[in-house]
Amino acid sequence: MSEVSAPAVESPIRVFLLDDHEVVRRGLTDLLDAEPDIEVVGEAATAQQALARGPALRPQVAVLDVRLPDGDGITVCRELRSSMPDLACLMLTSFDDEEALLDAIMAGAAGYVLKEIKGTDLVSAVRTVATGRSMLDPATTARLIHSLREPQPLAPPRDARLSVLTERERAVLVLIGEGLTNRQIAERLYLSEKTVKNHISRLLGKLGVQRRVQAAVIAAEVQEPDREGHGI
Repeated sequence: MSEVSAPAVESPIRVFLLDDHEVVRRGLTDLLDAEPDIEVVGEAATAQQALARGPALRPQVAVLDVRLPDGDGITVCRELRSSMPDLACLMLTSFDDEEALLDAIMAGAAGYVLKEIKGTDLVSAVRTVATGRSMLDPATTARLIHSLREPQPLAPPRDARLSVLTERERAVLVLIGEGLTNRQIAERLYLSEKTVKNHISRLLGKLGVQRRVQAAVIAAEVQEPDREGHGI
């Protein structure tokens, strides 16, 4: 990732931070405030705090953690941009997740980078999105584009009822059958809770049921004939 040098500007780039870990927020604040052209104007630990504090601070860039205790940064990005269309949201995540990247792009995020990024590269990313350009993790983006252009054929499901589900929806169904909550499914599959909710909504519709418990029953039924270790 090429470094973007500090531009000669009269007023610094106003940055808002959202991460549920205080140590991460402090580290980001120290890193960004050390730059003469960047100023951290506020921070939040939860989605609720971000939506309450963000608009009043009028940041130019919001650095948002994707996974939060009360929601996800992608939803925060969408909500903040609804009131501040010029806001550049830079999504920061620990997980290399193609679906979260797609959700972030659909929410209007200007950038999506992994937390393993070098400090100098993160500073460059903030400057990049502040100028209206996009900053996406190259490896994740390349795989996403490849998967969208060349979808892999799915193995035929063992039960006809599941033929309408995608591979990811079948994986979610299995975990519903195991009794996992949305948050637990999100952690198991490295997805945001919002993405899990979307998968569940779609699979319920495809299966012709209205409730999660009905889907769990179906998951149990299709697993029952296959106790020797084969999955759905």
